[in-house]
Amino acid sequence: MIILIAIILGIIGLDQLTKWLAVVFLQSEPSFPLWKDVLHFTYVENPGMAFGMMQNNRWVFMVFSTVAIVGLAVYLFRFRPESRWMQVSLAMIIGGGIGNMIDRVVLGYVIDFIDFTLIDFAVFNVADSFVCVGAGMMIVYLIADIVKDCKKGKTKDCEKNDAEQNNGTDVE
Repeated sequence: MIILIAIILGIIGLDQLTKWLAVVFLQSEPSFPLWKDVLHFTYVENPGMAFGMMQNNRWVFMVFSTVAIVGLAVYLFRFRPESRWMQVSLAMIIGGGIGNMIDRVVLGYVIDFIDFTLIDFAVFNVADSFVCVGAGMMIVYLIADIVKDCKKGKTKDCEKNDAEQNNGTDVE
């Protein structure tokens, strides 16, 4: 449990530190190319949700984010999923969510600065990265868990009829 709290606090700290650095070093600069035409640091004040969607709905995001963060935290700390993979993924999502929530509450917008220019992607931040990687880890875990259950025959949803198993051919 202490490790999960440390992960959450570490993510929040890293997120807030990088956003502070973005304000100090990037706010007055147009864009800083870390790798020209691939990865730039570009200061953006994002009043919307992840990747700039639904601009200027601050209170909607704050309510939704608070419910999601509290719900995930209750699940993580009260029901304690057995899988470390799932625990870490939840901690990453919670930490990233809190990092962005701090910006919304204190500033009224989220500071974004990572600009992946190679594919003209939305500018994002460290918190967004942890939320996305945590969600990806959760999806991988859930898919692997379903496959494992299917292989063990724990669910009828995985059963195939004879025609599917034999690729449509009747072999007896």
